[in-house]
Amino acid sequence: MIIRTESGPSLSIVHLVGRFDAHEAEGFRRTVEPLLSAEHNVLRLDLSQVAFVDSTALAELVRLQKAAKALSGEVILVELSDPVRVILEITDLAGIFTTESTSAESP
Repeated sequence: MIIRTESGPSLSIVHLVGRFDAHEAEGFRRTVEPLLSAEHNVLRLDLSQVAFVDSTALAELVRLQKAAKALSGEVILVELSDPVRVILEITDLAGIFTTESTSAESP
């Protein structure tokens, strides 16, 4: 999985590309944990290019959301790929995240 980060004044954006699974969880954690702080408590995750998510990846997303909430912030999932959207719906985890789509809607 490729992880690219962007940091702004009050939030950070993380772009993920590829498979998000148990093999990638530690690298994901090492990359995103430093991005959350009292001053930077909103983290946007661009999941548009994620082809696969397993239970370990879901656990990482939930753990990250709890950490953000503890800082009075949140994790916002942006541009969910179909595989991510489906697994969040099947596991009933979609409701714990704010989701956004930045692209214009198709006619």
